[in-house]
Amino acid sequence: QVQLVESGGGLVQPGGSLRLSCAASGSIFSNNVMGWYRQAPGKQREWVATITRFSNKDYRDDVKGRFTISRDNAKNTVYLQMNSLKPEDTAVYYCNKFPSTWTWGQGTEVTVSS
Repeated sequence: QVQLVESGGGLVQPGGSLRLSCAASGSIFSNNVMGWYRQAPGKQREWVATITRFSNKDYRDDVKGRFTISRDNAKNTVYLQMNSLKPEDTAVYYCNKFPSTWTWGQGTEVTVSS
């Protein structure tokens, strides 16, 4: 079973930046489309971005131009660079394959507030 460990979250002011990381155990990481997801308080978890094994990327509309997903297959790690953060980006962020069929990790909390 693949284990996912997210890190890099924190409290940041509007307009600030954070870089999230997600380390995945298991050698099958490089064969999968990987995604970032988020769950805001009182809301359902939603998709944020995906990256294929060939580094083709896709983003939800409200993060395009602000967030960048990347991956390092040698390190079994996927990243999410988040710039120009807004209060509405506040959420717990998770990674998973896409579609999200692995067991979820604990996530990393991002709070955007002044």
